[in-house]
Amino acid sequence: MSTADEALSAVTVRVPAKVNVQLAVGAARPDGFHDLANVFLAVSLFDEVTARPAAALTVTCEGPDAARVPLDATNLAARAAILLAQRHGRTPDVHLHIVKDIPVAGGMAGGSADGAAALLACDALWGLGSTREELLDICAELGSDVPFSLVGGAALGTGRGERLTALDVGGDFHWVFAVADGGLSTPAVYGEFDRLTAGAEIPEPTASPALLAALRTGDPVALAAALTNDLQPAAVSLRPSLTAVLDAGTAAGALAALVSGSGPTTAFLVKDAASAVSVAAALTASGTCRTARTACSPAPGATVLR
Repeated sequence: MSTADEALSAVTVRVPAKVNVQLAVGAARPDGFHDLANVFLAVSLFDEVTARPAAALTVTCEGPDAARVPLDATNLAARAAILLAQRHGRTPDVHLHIVKDIPVAGGMAGGSADGAAALLACDALWGLGSTREELLDICAELGSDVPFSLVGGAALGTGRGERLTALDVGGDFHWVFAVADGGLSTPAVYGEFDRLTAGAEIPEPTASPALLAALRTGDPVALAAALTNDLQPAAVSLRPSLTAVLDAGTAAGALAALVSGSGPTTAFLVKDAASAVSVAAALTASGTCRTARTACSPAPGATVLR
């Protein structure tokens, strides 16, 4: 087998989780989606997806909570392979193996990350040479968070979150993520948001100038003061135990605490790497969460490793 053949026998892509440092949610649109001002930061918790030639499309998964990952065509990695193959008039004959480290159904875009990784891996495996714009177009078709998983770094997502504008970040930010037992359904959280805001005047979502300035300067204290998540009341309404987790992280010294996306993972911004270790230990000891993970941001988007 030649070196070229060996290079095409498998492609592995690493892809990051995300945290929403601002999630401003508008009123429900006629199509059921909500307009958003969604400020994404990619963080250093990663999944890896390996694509190999196969007789038919198959998906396997290993890692924490792998048993909760669907292995059929509802998996975004599988859907990515199918969409890419359809666009190029071929069959999605590929085996996708996911090594999972991003919390499942945790509000950190783990499924979306796998979709972006599978798309990039299959494009390389099949030698398609798709442009970044073509891949982003497929990502947007897969889901609102998938384009950011491909791009990484920091970005403002508008529309339903899929239209991205890259943002400057002036330094590293350190985080602790408290992983809850079980997941929360994103549609259920948005449904609860609609219920809680019924009859209220919901402003047009816009990015916070103070938050964007804090990102540019790399100032964690300023960023902590600007963090917001309009879905947090809905997530806490569906999962009241999240309040105890948020309180425990704040008591342990976090600069700020918020629900990550639609939850139930909670995110704690801290001063530095040493603070992350101590806050994570306190959260684990508090008994309010299953585990606590440290990470930093920004992190690169989907990247071919080998």
